[in-house]
Amino acid sequence: MQPGYHDCMTAAATHNLSDFIVVNIEEILTEWESFAATMQPGATGMTSPELRDHAGQMLRAVSLDMDKSRSAAQQTAQSKSGGKDIGGTSAATAHGAIRHASGFSLEQLFAEFRAVRHSVLHLWLSQAGVPCADNGTEILRFNGALDQALAESVAAYAYHAKRTKDTFLGILGHDLRGPLATMSLAGSYLSRQGVGTDATTRMGARVARSAATMTAMVNDLLEFSRSQLGGKIPLAPEVANLAEVCEAAAFDAGAVYPDTIIEVAITGDVTGIFDANRLQQVLTNLLVNAAQYSAGEAPVVITARGTADTLKVAVTNHGAVIPAEHIKTIFDPLFQLPEGDNSRKRLATSLGLGLFIAEQIVFAHAGTIEVASSALKGTVFSIEIPRLQPVAGDSTSAG
Repeated sequence: MQPGYHDCMTAAATHNLSDFIVVNIEEILTEWESFAATMQPGATGMTSPELRDHAGQMLRAVSLDMDKSRSAAQQTAQSKSGGKDIGGTSAATAHGAIRHASGFSLEQLFAEFRAVRHSVLHLWLSQAGVPCADNGTEILRFNGALDQALAESVAAYAYHAKRTKDTFLGILGHDLRGPLATMSLAGSYLSRQGVGTDATTRMGARVARSAATMTAMVNDLLEFSRSQLGGKIPLAPEVANLAEVCEAAAFDAGAVYPDTIIEVAITGDVTGIFDANRLQQVLTNLLVNAAQYSAGEAPVVITARGTADTLKVAVTNHGAVIPAEHIKTIFDPLFQLPEGDNSRKRLATSLGLGLFIAEQIVFAHAGTIEVASSALKGTVFSIEIPRLQPVAGDSTSAG
């Protein structure tokens, strides 16, 4: 028998790691608390129970998890798995949520688990004696169980961090609407003939254009926040004329880019049942985008036509060709095309949300939106939606 083998077997038999954690949990928690107190500024003013938040329950859960009979493959899978459902009530999930609310950073959350891993193994190995194969198995099980708890905590932290950010954006966008409405009214008033001097009229027009630009940005921000918080874009379908929607969108886009020529062409019957306000938002976004990337004096053209079952709209501009790799991601949130030599300077208030919101509204209409770009035909955004949308309270689908 090799020297030390009997000692190793005895140590492993009397110092099972899962039991060791439960027996020595107070000492482990003391070290956890001491380390957590160094996490500034989040830990400032926190009490002992707050610093230990759910640590005891997590360690007991880790101990119980280690006692389960698991194969090596299961241990490896557990160490790589994600956390449980965010809606769960595990101690690790609650810990991640509370650490976020307390102002801890994600790096500090990771550091807590790294520190407790070191504390547990250091205390155990210092008492267990000579490391051996059995100890290695115990360490593997411990790491797998602790990694699972870490995954749950990180998932909960990330969920609440994202939700807080999106809620903040939604509140910000909502609160900006009031001042923007006042700004828009002031610009409209000052730009009236006879109200002031020529300089006043010009300044009023600039104020009105700026208000229109910022209002579009705020609307995009609110829709983006709604989509990220899990809400669907609501529709209010009613009988409407797509020609009127196109004209209104052209007027709105023209307020942002008054030097751009926007041509509207309508073919056939374009009446239907759809959310006119939402589609106007879509078309305004597309026209503003087209005007921004148009080259020289080339006009932006919006066409609409109706078929028996569908309504189709296309927005075309001539400018730099969009590379194929950008076509694939052009509707992603916060995506912005690089500025070409012939494109107008991007608006300082552009968030890169317009195309994402446009896509979401079209999808809400059970429609499709596509983009194609070539030197010959220009860049064309094509939309197709059913002519009839279900109205509120109508349980039947559109025909």
